Amino acid sequence: MVSIIIINYNTFRLTSECIRSVYKFTTEVEFEVILVDNGSSECNAELFRQEFQKIILVKSRDNLGFAKGNNLGIGYAKGDIILLLNSDTLLMENSIQKCAAKLSALPANTVAITCKLAHPDGRIQQQCSRFPDIRNEFLELTRIHKVLPVQKRAEMFLGSYFNHLNDIYPDWIWGTFFMFRRSIIDEMPDRKLNDDYFMYCEDMRWCYDIRMAKKKIYYYSGTQLTHLLKGSAETGVSNSGIIISNELDFVAKTRGKAYMFLYGTARALNLLFASARSGMNYANFRKYLKSAFGLLVKSDN
Repeated sequence: MVSIIIINYNTFRLTSECIRSVYKFTTEVEFEVILVDNGSSECNAELFRQEFQKIILVKSRDNLGFAKGNNLGIGYAKGDIILLLNSDTLLMENSIQKCAAKLSALPANTVAITCKLAHPDGRIQQQCSRFPDIRNEFLELTRIHKVLPVQKRAEMFLGSYFNHLNDIYPDWIWGTFFMFRRSIIDEMPDRKLNDDYFMYCEDMRWCYDIRMAKKKIYYYSGTQLTHLLKGSAETGVSNSGIIISNELDFVAKTRGKAYMFLYGTARALNLLFASARSGMNYANFRKYLKSAFGLLVKSDN
């Protein structure tokens, strides 16, 4: 069975469309939908139960954030495969069955899988990434990466350098469509998904913990869904500071503060030069430097 966990926070219409698409397109696999309402004030969460009688509705009094909300939902899951599905996604085909079948067919040390994510206009979203790495930042900063063969560059960097048309084992993937074998939870720290971050970069940390357990993550290009990018969080520059701070905190915790500071500085310089070339503002350059300095002097107590 696949246990599908969806987090709702004040997005009743959006979440309802997501659930509706799950029931419309998911066949040939046993599944359950667990909806965690994260303390929404928009409307009564019981409206979901009236609309979708089969769902398991879990109501939290407070907004726990994305990671803690999913951990709450996992506690109600019965499946041996768990799918964390963003509420701003729409299935367009039988993607859940296809990914579950693919995951089951892969070697046992491959424990997580995602699929192709697309904008409503069909453009592919660049979700496969490598962990933050000074070497890659240096290669970009010095423009040495430009002389690398296209395929080699795509394999080294992923992200925007990878066309996402082929299957691959990335370092980390987005939490938008995050399917995994339930058994890996027992090998995670504290036997749960890391919930240090309220929102943003929690998926990077989950993938890191999976890799530290000597397991693999798979990107499957054989199916696609739509990701609207209209979730509970407001999009735009206002969130970039949180993303940058969490990213550098992740690097500090996994690689040490000295590595984090060097990485943050190199990343900031890359953004500075990119902003100069494109005519964009320098806000993120300043945020990387500010966060790097702040975390460097922050007490561990």
